[in-house]
Amino acid sequence: MDHGAMDHSKMNHAGTNHAEMNHAETNAAGSFLLGQSSGTAFQPSSWPMPMLMNNGGGWNLMWMGQAFLVGTQQSGPRGGDKFYSANWGMLGAVHKVGRGSLMLRSMLSLDPATVTSRRYPLLFQTGESAFGKPIVDGQHPHEFLMELSAQYAHPIGEKGIVNFYYAPVGDVALGPVAFPHRASAIELPQATLAHHWQDSTHIANNVMTGGITWDKVRLEASGFRGKEPNENRWNIDMGAMDSWSGRLSIFPTRNWMAQVSGGRIKNPEEFHPDDVDRITASIHHVVPRSNGNYWASSFIWARNYKTIAQRATSAVTAETVVPVGRKNFITGRFEWSQRDELFDYDHDLAHEIEHETGKSFFNVTGYTAGYTRDVELFKNVQTGIGANLTAYGIDSELKPYYGNHPWGVNFFVRVRLKRGE
Repeated sequence: MDHGAMDHSKMNHAGTNHAEMNHAETNAAGSFLLGQSSGTAFQPSSWPMPMLMNNGGGWNLMWMGQAFLVGTQQSGPRGGDKFYSANWGMLGAVHKVGRGSLMLRSMLSLDPATVTSRRYPLLFQTGESAFGKPIVDGQHPHEFLMELSAQYAHPIGEKGIVNFYYAPVGDVALGPVAFPHRASAIELPQATLAHHWQDSTHIANNVMTGGITWDKVRLEASGFRGKEPNENRWNIDMGAMDSWSGRLSIFPTRNWMAQVSGGRIKNPEEFHPDDVDRITASIHHVVPRSNGNYWASSFIWARNYKTIAQRATSAVTAETVVPVGRKNFITGRFEWSQRDELFDYDHDLAHEIEHETGKSFFNVTGYTAGYTRDVELFKNVQTGIGANLTAYGIDSELKPYYGNHPWGVNFFVRVRLKRGE
């Protein structure tokens, strides 16, 4: 199964090639639902999403999962080292309901247990909290329950699909497919520095989304609880639906897709009273290879405006994974962002630095290169061993705190469910 938008005349633009699949009978709406990647978001339909599929009782079942065991070392006085695991697993079930189809989906992560101390080291990363303090130079674990959703889709004429999605925990129609599921990021275990600009709403609460797709264009709108999950990663943080977003996606060919989106997020951060106005735009490209691999690339831009601070910051991510032969993967990621929370752990220091420098944010650029080698060990499991290195370019005002040439390195073992050969 591939992922993408729905072309009802061919029944495979959403990535469902019925000749290659052994599953229960589906319809246009079911094919549309099977084509989604993260919440209601799509990737280019030529991407062969790694998964297992079977059926039972008239339901199409999709099993997906990925785990990294990572050893990281981050340099300088604010760096650290750690062994941790970033992981997730998903089960989706699709069933025909007349001309429409219903999908039930759950996604779980053991991050709360395998990322100890509620964070792993990642220089210049900010967002959310641990032990009552804002996280700085670290990445928070994901929630145990990443998604619990129900979605119904129904065809309109020959080229249209309307769908309705509700999730106590789920992904909002805002931004691109989140980095843990994105084709271009699939060989990079660490989060993007722009996560809290581009795709942090991939785990939100009380989410309701409605969308309509016509041929190669898709329009969606979401209502959701804006506050990000709290430090207890094992529970569901329900609350009022106080935020909104909208997203326009375009699928010009099977290899390309693009999205623009925007929204108002009500008080997302515990230690900041601001609401956030977010705008994102991205382009994604996938080129399949004859050996079953693919070359995937993404370019993503996003902007956050804090309503009380009255300050806008932007972030850019460009990433790619290039297969070399059947078992080798070269990865690259370029990141640039305007960091405005690097001293949130000490408000007096933050005010002193802003007074001395006249800056409310600082430019940080990251250059990441990596390599993964697949090792065949188990049927339907893609195992790989890899590493990546990130070098950072920073404003001179940050060098007393991070060193002149900060860097980070990750060594990892990766396992992922995949289709049978």
